[in-house]
Amino acid sequence: MRSDNSFEDSSMRKVLYILGQLTDEDVEWLARSGEKRSLSADHVLIAEGEAVPALFVLLAGELDVEVRGIGQVARLLPGEVVGEMSFIDRAAPSASVVARGPAQVLSVAKAAIEAHIDRDPAFGMRFYRALATFLSDRLRGTVKRLGYGDKAVSIAEETADELDDAVLDGLSLAGERFNRMMEMLKA
Repeated sequence: MRSDNSFEDSSMRKVLYILGQLTDEDVEWLARSGEKRSLSADHVLIAEGEAVPALFVLLAGELDVEVRGIGQVARLLPGEVVGEMSFIDRAAPSASVVARGPAQVLSVAKAAIEAHIDRDPAFGMRFYRALATFLSDRLRGTVKRLGYGDKAVSIAEETADELDDAVLDGLSLAGERFNRMMEMLKA
């Protein structure tokens, strides 16, 4: 069931993990430093094996994650972040990310993020913690979907709808931050 508050949707929970760990100033910096991009259907946002110059937040539309020789492995909805793995480990992407139809993303250049981290190490701590929380949630979901053994599934099932207290505390604030970021991007 879709609620009037899009932040109650599970797909929006992804961006809330990140925004909940950041400050208002951090989120405003991301919105100011990023570029809102419109994508057409079949636009390749990230190409498997090619360097990714930015971190992306899906604002509207859907993206497909495709692996050469396998095909589509995931569908991403608004609130998802992509390019984060290559940001952290510098490895080339192991999948392509393609617009399923018209979509909009916030694109923040990696070089800009890295320069901001150099200027503001506290931002870097918050940013990396946010990415770690986001990736942890994604990994738990993958373990649950793939069912790696009964023990792993039961652990994932136990924690699937539970959020860390720090994440819970930031969810409402993160929703407000996302709305402010969207307003800044409209201007």
